[in-house]
Amino acid sequence: MFFRQRPAANATLSYFFGCAGLQKAVAVDVVAGDEDWFDAEAEKAGVRIAHVIDTHVHADHYSGGPALARRVGAPYYLHESNQGRVSFAFTPLHDGQRLESGNVLVDVIHTPGHTPDSVCLVVRDLRRGDEPWFVITGDTLFVGAVGRPDLAGQEREMAAQLYETLQTRLLSLPNELEIYPGHQAGSACGAGLSGKPASTIGFEKRFNPMLSMTRDAFIAALTTEIPPQPADMARIVEANLRGAAPELATA
Repeated sequence: MFFRQRPAANATLSYFFGCAGLQKAVAVDVVAGDEDWFDAEAEKAGVRIAHVIDTHVHADHYSGGPALARRVGAPYYLHESNQGRVSFAFTPLHDGQRLESGNVLVDVIHTPGHTPDSVCLVVRDLRRGDEPWFVITGDTLFVGAVGRPDLAGQEREMAAQLYETLQTRLLSLPNELEIYPGHQAGSACGAGLSGKPASTIGFEKRFNPMLSMTRDAFIAALTTEIPPQPADMARIVEANLRGAAPELATA
């Protein structure tokens, strides 16, 4: 398996990985303007982009996922809860779904809390074995922090949902599993994010202060001091729901 982590605008982390042997790859959380980078990386690796995934409808940056998917002729994926909300065609993801990219398998976990549609992606490389290798956690779990709960409104309800998601869906994964989040320090999508762009489930269990709290303490901590919402959030969400970054919308 090959693996690339791309630091992008707004402290966003995008991902490109797949099976070079069978020439299939996956692009995750592509930022608008980075489509050429993914094209170039695919050419260097000798692969075709078979799947383009957004872990949720982003509120802090314009997504390049729909444009990249159209360019390379790949399906573009969002969680199925976006059906009727998004105004363009996409391929729905559901909890427990498995995507195949050659010897690389991607298992979808629905992880609501940051947003209702958030998903995490557990990745296996069959050439290495059947055990999962890493999980892309989007804006659900960061290094040293967790996602903010207020972007969809009802922050206390969403914080409670995020607590359940973390405790029952992510922290039950193997301790040695690597985690790759959707942001690092400098992002508006959470508070207290580390500048380190990766961790493990076990390390976060031990050192992430949000993961050792009781449910009530977690909700209180997450909703007491919420950082300012991302700049131009309404405009960004509206564009992402249409599947068109501004330069595409005005072309």
